[in-house]
Amino acid sequence: MKIPLFSKKEETAEDPVCHMQVNVSDPPGGTADHDGVTYYFCGPGCRVEFQKEPEAYLSGEKSMEM
Repeated sequence: MKIPLFSKKEETAEDPVCHMQVNVSDPPGGTADHDGVTYYFCGPGCRVEFQKEPEAYLSGEKSMEM
């Protein structure tokens, strides 16, 4: 039996605040649900900002540069 050299690639999602790629199986900033969709965050600060004004970040009206 052969053992694979590499494990399956991690699934990522884009943080809606700073646009960094985040590992969905262990997001450093946690998650937040909005309108039935789960969003993943690179850090707690991005999650807190998103929860204050989710529509502004989802529409592109607001963003945070990292």
